[in-house]
This record gives sequence, structure tokens and C-alpha cells, in this order.
Amino acid sequence: MTKNMGTIDRLIRIILAVIIVILLLNGSVAGTFALVLGVFAAAFLGTSAIGWCPLYKPMNINTKRTQQKQDS
Repeated sequence: MTKNMGTIDRLIRIILAVIIVILLLNGSVAGTFALVLGVFAAAFLGTSAIGWCPLYKPMNINTKRTQQKQDS
């Protein structure tokens, strides 16, 4: 698994997951919608932790910066 998520991408996902968890704990959302949001929050945190998004692979998306070699 090659990492395909950049730092900003991972940070945005973590922030969104925290916001969703706050909404869930606050009781602002309930029912099926709350369950779906909880799954998204878990997915956001999981993909952010490992730095790899499985949905990016088939779409050939890579938000991670690549370092260029500098010749001396």
C-alpha cells in the first residue's frame, strides 16, 4: 500500500471526523443519518491514520506531494 494522501487531505478528514463525532455526541443528529455519519467519521479517521484512501486508487488520485531528487 503506497500512501496516496497528503497532509492537508488527512487534516481535513480528521477535522470533519471530529465535527461529526461532536454532532453525534451532542444529539444534533439521530437515527439512520447518525449511523451513516458515524461510519463516515470512522472511515475518515482510519484513512487519515494510515494515509491511504482505497477510493483514490481506481480514480488515480494522489494528494501526497512527491519529493524531487536534487542533483548536486
